[in-house]
Amino acid sequence: MDMQLSTLAVLLGLGIGLPQIWGLLQPDAFRKALRGFPRSEVWGYPLMLLATGWFVWNLKQENISDFAAWKPFMLVGFGAVGVLTCVYVKDFLPVRGLAILLLLLAKVALDTQRWADTDWKNVVTALAYVWVVAGVVLVVSPWWLREWIQWLTATELRIRLGCALRLGFAVLLVLLGLTVYRADARGQASPNRAEVGLAPGQPGSGGPYG
Repeated sequence: MDMQLSTLAVLLGLGIGLPQIWGLLQPDAFRKALRGFPRSEVWGYPLMLLATGWFVWNLKQENISDFAAWKPFMLVGFGAVGVLTCVYVKDFLPVRGLAILLLLLAKVALDTQRWADTDWKNVVTALAYVWVVAGVVLVVSPWWLREWIQWLTATELRIRLGCALRLGFAVLLVLLGLTVYRADARGQASPNRAEVGLAPGQPGSGGPYG
């Protein structure tokens, strides 16, 4: 499934920005929800199953001949690992699911920004690499998210400041998606005159009679 960078940026901006508005308006409720997240089974099962399904789907789309014979076993094996994790590794289950989702989202972001012809695509690139680092750290040490949340929500000032900064970044993503990235996509979609074969002297060619 192909996605334009402009569409991705708007979706990411909305996904990041909307929770920050809640944090600014109701910091106490925001703190309580965040601190309860790392061990929440309500969040844990859906996130882990979603991450497992998404990973298995990505694996199914791969066409690497070296692993073709093993692919059916890999699909079943990774699917089983995800499901069994929900049964036997419930500790910090939401964090583990979130970590995998961050890595999968980073792949989507990097694949999507690759063909954009603007330096502003590096905003999405940088975000993707932050997700990669966070995902790897949280897969290995999921309890770090609990520590980060404790520090970020220690005071109302930290909550509001953090939410304001993340909201500002989200607004930037939406604006880039609606302006720079969209203009870049339109520019790439416009036919190149050299490609359509306009010869000098034809109308619109820029020649002496154009």
